[in-house]
Amino acid sequence: MLLGVVQGLTEFLPVSSSGHLVLFQSLFGMKEPELFFDVSVHMGTLVAVCVFFYQDLKEISAALLSTSTWSPRQSGRWQRWSRMPEMRLFGLILVGTVPTALLGLMFRPVAEMLFSSVRMVGIMLLVTGLLLWLTRRVRPGGRNTGKLSLWDGLWVGMMQGIAILPGISRSGATIAVGLFKGLDRETAARYSFLLSIPAILGAMAWQLLGARTSALPPLGPIALGTCVAGTVGYVALKVLIRLVQKGDLYVFAFYCWPVGVVAIVCSF
Repeated sequence: MLLGVVQGLTEFLPVSSSGHLVLFQSLFGMKEPELFFDVSVHMGTLVAVCVFFYQDLKEISAALLSTSTWSPRQSGRWQRWSRMPEMRLFGLILVGTVPTALLGLMFRPVAEMLFSSVRMVGIMLLVTGLLLWLTRRVRPGGRNTGKLSLWDGLWVGMMQGIAILPGISRSGATIAVGLFKGLDRETAARYSFLLSIPAILGAMAWQLLGARTSALPPLGPIALGTCVAGTVGYVALKVLIRLVQKGDLYVFAFYCWPVGVVAIVCSF
């Protein structure tokens, strides 16, 4: 339950959920990486994202299922899709998922090793804090969802892939890059969390395919942690969206830095 609360709070607040899970697992004496549990509680927060952005997902689904979307016309499908906000957003989610998947696979061996390194988590938290602090001087951009570009999707997707490293906040890194690229605050946050849906699903599928029955933790604690993470995560998501809209994302740097320093000191 406690790990579920930690996941629910830290998945959306830009302080690295995976980094905090490493720290708490170390505190509880879990010497072996509990990657399956980590991905399972991420699934709980995935449900929170789907509920929060239900309207966006509904509109994207309706566009994908509409016969008019796929019917041939003189203007061509690609041109028509680019002018449809729902299809454009769906396409950019796919674009951002590509670098996420490639970098996720590339950094996966390193990430699994870092799940047992409290010191490296501390260092990565310092990096996250720096990213958040740099958003303090970024003026809000004027580009909304309709003006998202291919390069925006690739940059945000790359940061999401790098965030597989425990201690690097996925939400913090992707929203920060969106702001650096000139997106308005609401669009940066919205795209960040919609982009997390295929990433979490992919991580869950990968873990299920590679897991062995004998290595799985008890299903009861997994289910409990997942439910708690989803409930707490929904509340945390609402809080973060409000803070991003106010331009206060940088305040979380004052949390990441001391926690990172303490983690590094305690690792010696």
